[in-house]
Amino acid sequence: MAQILDKIFTVTHIKSHIPLVLDMQKMNYDAWCELFETHCYSFGVYGHLDGTSTPANDADITWKERDGIIKMWIYGTISSSLLDTILKTRISARDIWISIENLFRDNKEAREIQLDNNLRSLTIGDMSVHDNCQKLKTLSDLLANVDSPVTDRVVVMHMLN
Repeated sequence: MAQILDKIFTVTHIKSHIPLVLDMQKMNYDAWCELFETHCYSFGVYGHLDGTSTPANDADITWKERDGIIKMWIYGTISSSLLDTILKTRISARDIWISIENLFRDNKEAREIQLDNNLRSLTIGDMSVHDNCQKLKTLSDLLANVDSPVTDRVVVMHMLN
């Protein structure tokens, strides 16, 4: 147990472990979530996210220290506008985790409509072919993130059009 405590305190620059910044505009929740959960698993603190780790009592300093570090990891990997939205006093990493998930999981239908419209109206304009393909892939991935996956065939049809 002491090794896990020591290991969690060694992370001084979270962005070297989680290079994505979670942002509502980029809608990159699934990728960020995967990196964050993997990081927490590898440091033995995933229980603070899923709620299986709870303080033994109100004076459980060890649990509070670990939870505080996870909160700092979250705060260090989200956009400032998202931080303004979720920042509250005296809440746990689990509470923050749920708030973030709810922000990104709510309004799926509205996001799906917006993304689908963006996909259908995408024109190459002055983009390179590579940039256009990357934009199509990004839109396709974002649609999959809101449970509205686009088949490869549809993506190819949009690219050819």
